[in-house]
Amino acid sequence: MRTLLFSWLLFNSFFAIFFSISNLVLVSGQCQSDQRQLLLELESSFSYNQTSSGKLVPVKWNQSTDCCSWDGVRCDGDGHVISLDLNSRSISSSIDNSSSLFRLQHLQRLNLAYNKFKPVFPTVFDKLENLSYLNLSNAGFKGQIPIEISRLTRLVTLDLSVSSLLGRSLKLEKPNLEMLVQNLTSLRFLYLDGVNISATGNEWCKALLPLTELQELSMSNCYLSGPIDSSLSNLRSLSVVRLDNNNLSASVPQFFTDFENLTSLRLSATGLNGRLPEQIFQVSTLQILDLSTNKLLEGSFPIFPLKASLRTLALSGTNFGGQVPESIGNLEQLTRIELASCNFSGAIPKTMKKLTQLVYLDFSFNRFSGPIPSFSSSKNLTQLNLAHNQLNDKIDSTNWSGLTKLVSVDLQNNKLSGTIPPTLFCIPSLRRLFLSQNQFKGNLSDLQGRASSLLDTFDLSSNKLQGQFPMSVFELRGLKFLSLSSNNFSGLIPMRALQNLKNLSSLDLSYNSLSIDATDTNVSSLSFPNITTLKLTSCNLTEFPDFLIYQSRLSYLDLSNNQIQGKIPNWIWKVRSLRYLNLSQNFLVKFERSLENIISSLNVLDLHGNRLQGKIEILPSNATYLDYSNNNFNSVLPAQIGDFLQFAYFFSVSGNNFNGSIPKSICCSLYLRVLDMSDNYLSGPIPKCLTQMSASLGVLNLRGNNLSGIISDTFPESCKLQTLDLNQNRLEGKVPQSLGNCKKLEVVDIGNNQISGSFPCHLKNISKLRVLVLRSNKFNGSIHCHKNNTGWPMLQIVDLASNNFSGKLHQKCLATWKGMQVFENEDQSKVKHLQFQFLEFYPNHYQDAITVTIKGLEWELVKILTVFTTIDISCNNFEGPIPEVIGTFKELYGLNFSHNAFTGSMPSFLGNLQQLESLDLSSNYLSGGIPLQLVNLNFLSFLNVSNNKLVGQIPTGTQLQTFSNASFENNPGLCGPPLTVKCANVFRPTTHTVPELQSVDGLDWLFIFIGAGFGVGTAAFAVPLLLWKTASKWVDDNVDKILEIILPKVGLTYRR
Repeated sequence: MRTLLFSWLLFNSFFAIFFSISNLVLVSGQCQSDQRQLLLELESSFSYNQTSSGKLVPVKWNQSTDCCSWDGVRCDGDGHVISLDLNSRSISSSIDNSSSLFRLQHLQRLNLAYNKFKPVFPTVFDKLENLSYLNLSNAGFKGQIPIEISRLTRLVTLDLSVSSLLGRSLKLEKPNLEMLVQNLTSLRFLYLDGVNISATGNEWCKALLPLTELQELSMSNCYLSGPIDSSLSNLRSLSVVRLDNNNLSASVPQFFTDFENLTSLRLSATGLNGRLPEQIFQVSTLQILDLSTNKLLEGSFPIFPLKASLRTLALSGTNFGGQVPESIGNLEQLTRIELASCNFSGAIPKTMKKLTQLVYLDFSFNRFSGPIPSFSSSKNLTQLNLAHNQLNDKIDSTNWSGLTKLVSVDLQNNKLSGTIPPTLFCIPSLRRLFLSQNQFKGNLSDLQGRASSLLDTFDLSSNKLQGQFPMSVFELRGLKFLSLSSNNFSGLIPMRALQNLKNLSSLDLSYNSLSIDATDTNVSSLSFPNITTLKLTSCNLTEFPDFLIYQSRLSYLDLSNNQIQGKIPNWIWKVRSLRYLNLSQNFLVKFERSLENIISSLNVLDLHGNRLQGKIEILPSNATYLDYSNNNFNSVLPAQIGDFLQFAYFFSVSGNNFNGSIPKSICCSLYLRVLDMSDNYLSGPIPKCLTQMSASLGVLNLRGNNLSGIISDTFPESCKLQTLDLNQNRLEGKVPQSLGNCKKLEVVDIGNNQISGSFPCHLKNISKLRVLVLRSNKFNGSIHCHKNNTGWPMLQIVDLASNNFSGKLHQKCLATWKGMQVFENEDQSKVKHLQFQFLEFYPNHYQDAITVTIKGLEWELVKILTVFTTIDISCNNFEGPIPEVIGTFKELYGLNFSHNAFTGSMPSFLGNLQQLESLDLSSNYLSGGIPLQLVNLNFLSFLNVSNNKLVGQIPTGTQLQTFSNASFENNPGLCGPPLTVKCANVFRPTTHTVPELQSVDGLDWLFIFIGAGFGVGTAAFAVPLLLWKTASKWVDDNVDKILEIILPKVGLTYRR
């Protein structure tokens, strides 16, 4: 019985296989004639885009063969066409509603993706009622998606996605998303990427509710907004969710962790915020998690479970942080991990060696520290990026020679040290190597003949490499980018060595100890590569390399800080592709010929620090950055100079010998952000239009000229000035009221003029002010501003010296100078310079500078540190005691109160100023002793307390004895080293201060009370002596003894 049953089953199986094979034969041999005719009619209607960037694959069906065997065609057993695949054929004709395509009514699958069809979207797709698969992605159609597609109720897959890069757009308005899908209840795969849906979270989530069998949902870049509605949690079959590049602006819903089949979750660039539920990482089926480019999304890694399914983990550009746990090694299926630009710190776990499937790793722009772990077991690794961290130690833990698929290694901007392993250069697949901004040392002698022949990018700049320059790099014939700048290489490089690098486009050898020989005239300039970027700063060049004349693609040329002499050649202005030219810090004296009628495309021209003379040659008219400073130009500025600055952001002619007035045409430079005409011989008034220009100007520097007249009161309400420097001119009048409109001002320097009036209290609302210089003018009155107690919270440099200011320094006024009070817990890593940024590319900022008087000398600060603080109010008429608030200015470097009328004791709180380097209290009326607390000033290198009324012994055993006599002279009561006046058992000054009585109506009540007290005491003692003879006799016998004891203690002797 069992044998019969087995025989029956075997017969049925054989019959079924035979029947299936017969059917297959029938499929290829029974093409229906009407189907064939419809296909041929469709083919004849096609035209093709011959200029398409894609491969041209026209539809060419062989009429002598069965239509069911034609390319892209499949039939059923009855010879009906059920599948038509015409994707990526570069078809550019239209498909109208009468097309034979819509008569292929047995079609179940239709793919027209990636073509160039005319944009009119056909509206008769509902005729293909048997379709279960429809792919029209990037087919070329444009505009509204027709309602007829919503009638294809058998659809399982619908792909209408479009790419913005292809320049076509689709939208869902009428019908909207809800109308499109409400009847498509069989849909399992829906792709609408790039379609303009423009719906709120509540709308688009609820529109998808009928799609209960949906497995894959892709709607990236669809103008969707959030938050993601909870109704989406009803689609329990979802395995793929892709909503990238929408403005969801919400947190990640918890319900995603309940999707049992979830394999891919992509929500990059969607404005996510809040904290990511850690349970997301625990979803056992999840293979792809991409939440990148969500700056407000926070989170940290949990302990990863064993045998997790994750293959792609992308969190770059989020606020994820903390440490990467050792359990990262449990993600054994991981092929791609992206954590760039996050807040991760700590060591990179050694368990990374378990990630044997890893292909791509990017941990750049974090705060990882410690050594780089071994990646020797990641044999499939192609990209390794650990740039911009704080990694240190050597990089020899990895067996680089075993990573034979590695294409790119980026370790730049770390603290890596040691020598570079030769095996790193030898990886046969290596194309890009970035090791710049580290501390590698040694030489590159092992490079010869061993480096990858595929290497096209080689950057070792800003390290400590040394020795002879490795000429073997010129044997790497595939190089396109080579930078060895800012090292300690030495040697002579003949320019002809570049001829071997035929593909080279960028070369930087700057800042070494090299000498480049450009004098070889026996080499054809035509044999050099077409370079786009050439940086040879500080390379001891003595002339312009000849081969540059024929460089048709050169866009960036930096030959600064060399020894090039003579003329600037005329050919350099004719290189049409040149955008950046830096010839600064050379010995150039003139232009070869006038630049009139020269057409140039330069954006940046830097000629500063040469010996150029005569009249200025303004070129080019399209430039955004022009620097002619520190030369010997000695003409007047052309009246029409503004015509050449139509697009300029930066213009500097400082440090020359220009004379005459400032041309008004400069005011026509609408984009000008920095104007520096300092240190010339310009005269006349400041044009009114210049102050009006401050609506766009960020820096106006006219210091060191002979300008006269007043400062025009025409600063607009929209003033954007950050730096105003008018020092060392002959300006007069008052500080204009409208300057208070410049709320972004950080530096105001109007010192060394003839400006008068009271203290500019109308500037008190400028909360960002850091530097205020009013030195050597004719200001008068008090500096106390009664109506404003906010002051300048960021003020760090104050110079009011050599004016006629008077009155007392008010405690409340000085207490508002919060910038003087650098707190102990301030993050010193945030210390920076005052500068004005005006361009997004280099050179991108203007460096503020200022002259300060410290230690009795003038110092020019070419960079102003934001933590540098100094106060100079010398040579005025200030009076009263030194305010106690000064003792809170703990980071003060310089303090000058000299040549005033300050009274009272020399305060002990000066000992709190432990960073103080210069202290000048000379020429006042200070009394009492020098406080012992001054011995705490370990950095004090200049001290002057001369010409006061100080008394007592100078504290001994401290650095105070290292100062000269001049620091203490003209204080009649002072004694001890370094003075020659000796002290004999003098009591040292106490640390406490005597409360001071304020004077009223010019009367010093302290002296009055002391005198009265002395008189009363004397009378109380003397009167009884006159009337009582016994007491008088006792005094005669004992006074001599008392004086012999007391007088030597104050340095006097007594003889009977």
